[in-house]
Parts: sequence; C-alpha cells; structure tokens
Amino acid sequence: GQMSMEDVVRVQTLAQSGLSHVPPHFIQPPQSRPTPISTSSSDDDDQIPLIDLFHFDPGHSSDVLLRLRQVCRDWGAFHVTNHGIPIGLLDEMRTVGRSFFEECPMSEKRQYACDPTTPATEGYGSRMLVDSNDSVLDWRDYFDHHTLPIYRRNPSNWPLFPSNYRQVVAEYSDQMKVLAEKLLGLIAESLGLKSSCIQDAVGEFYQNITVSYYPPCPQPELTLGLQAHSDMGAITLLIQDDVGGLQVLKDGKWVTAFPLPDSDAIVVLLADQTEIITNGEYKSAEHRAITNTDRARLSIATFHDPAKTMNISPAHELISESSPPRYRTVLYGEFVSSWYAKGPEGKRNLDALLL
Repeated sequence: GQMSMEDVVRVQTLAQSGLSHVPPHFIQPPQSRPTPISTSSSDDDDQIPLIDLFHFDPGHSSDVLLRLRQVCRDWGAFHVTNHGIPIGLLDEMRTVGRSFFEECPMSEKRQYACDPTTPATEGYGSRMLVDSNDSVLDWRDYFDHHTLPIYRRNPSNWPLFPSNYRQVVAEYSDQMKVLAEKLLGLIAESLGLKSSCIQDAVGEFYQNITVSYYPPCPQPELTLGLQAHSDMGAITLLIQDDVGGLQVLKDGKWVTAFPLPDSDAIVVLLADQTEIITNGEYKSAEHRAITNTDRARLSIATFHDPAKTMNISPAHELISESSPPRYRTVLYGEFVSSWYAKGPEGKRNLDALLL
C-alpha cells in the first residue's frame, strides 16, 4: 500500500521507546539469524585480511600485488591502511554522521526524509526496499547522499547539522573517489591487466555515501542490522566506529571484521560488477551487519557504481578458449532494477547472470 513519510517509524525511535522485544517484522527467519560471536582469534580466518599500502611503490609493488591477488580471490574484502586519506577526515566524517543521528532533533531530521515509495532516493530513511510487506526489515536507520558525478551532488539535500556537515561530506566524497580509482588500478594490475582496465569498464563513478546508524537492539540474536548481500556496483569503501558489527562470509562462515584499534583502516568490499569484469577470478564480498544490546553503532559506506547505461561484461583479456566467459553481459541499469525487485538475499542477483 501507499506509505507516507510520516508512517515510517524510525528504528532509533523504536529503540528509544524502551521495548523489550523486537517487533515481528524485524525477526529474521531461523537460517538467517546471527550466530553468537566468538571474540577469540585462533586462526587467520577469524579476521579479514589487512593490506598495508605503505610499501606500495613501483619498486616493491610485486608483493603487494601478490597479496592483493590472494585476498581478492579468497575473500573479496580486506582492510587497507596507509591509503593516503587523512585520519582527521575519517574521524570528522564519523563525527558529523553520529551527530546527525544522536544530536539533531527528530523534527529536523524528518525534513530530510527519503521518499519511501521509490528505492535509493537521497535522504533519511529506514527501509531499503519499497515493498516490504513480506520482507524482514533491517534494524537500522540511514542517510544516503548522492555525491558523484558532480551534477548529482546537491548539498542542500544534506543535513546542516552540525554546521560543517556538508563540507565534510563533499571533501570525503572527493577523497574516496581517488582511493577507489587507486584500488581498482591495483586490483587490475594484480590480475595482470593494465591498471585502467576495470576503471575503463566501469566508466565514470556514480558514487553514493550512506551513513548507517544501528541503534541498540533488545534481541540481537533475532535480528540483523543489514541482511546478507553483496554490493551491486564496482567497489565499496567502508569505515566503522569502534563498536563493530560488520561480518563477511568466508567459506560458508561469517567472519566479524573487528574494527582495528588505530581506526584509520578502511574496509574494501569488492562488488558484483568487479566480479563480472574479472570473470569470477575475484569475488564480490557477501556481508551483513549484526546488532547488539548495549551500544549504537555507526558505519559509513561509499559505493562506486557504473552509470546505468554501461554494459558490463568480463574483460576480453581474461577470456580465451580455456577460460570462457562465466557471466553474460548486463546493462547495469537492469542489474540494479532486478536487485531492487528481488531484494538482496546473498548473491542471487549476480548468480542469475552465470552462464
């Protein structure tokens, strides 16, 4: 049915009402519920890998590229440090994001409400998918910003609370774009492709920045902050606060991406179009977010996608008689529409393209 913006009850409002049970439409089916987290690290598969770009220069690049190759093949997700983005900017981005959710009055936040009847509209929202009659809701509120290409960037759609919010988001957007390009270059080189190969296939980035806010949850064992999915675009760069809750699927096991103590690490998630372009050599990371009873959590994801008019297919350099294409060519706009029509559910949208 038609929903007006006023009908949407924010998860933060629910959490603050002091309820002891989560409402039924937030309860995940048993097979999707989170398993209790063990915080003890016993082997390497208990934490997502770390790639330090400090030693990355033309003379020493081969070991970084080898490591990148292994990590993109086995995980599709990694932490990156010494990435060149000032830690002060990462901290400012976390600060303005948290400030909007925790200090801005609800009456003011409501002025930025997303249109709940259309997917992926800019602004303050809770429901990811429009028709959520039968789908389980995520225990999260978010603010989505359209940031690139520059003509999509209209800072008057963004909060003015705190007063430096818009300026921080714009600066963060520009810096993330540079890092995304650098990483796609290294990822291409690690496959033996020319460094611009993936970037050329993706074309000009369509970038969105989503600040997600996961309020404390009375029954974290029944809910997810964000259900399992892989991102639909090319590459996602994510920062989280010290609460943590991001999990990545590795060999059928959910691995928690614990926040690293110095907090300048950025989580890199390969997304579906990169899996297609690399012909499945590298995989998009299936991930989810879990909730907890004690502390609100904040994370900020920066998505880099192709334009909807781009056709994405495996790079011809990777195709031969011995390695035929594993994915059919897809118009990116059609991939997005099908994602929103079917919902995330793991990687089924990508699996639909397998040849």
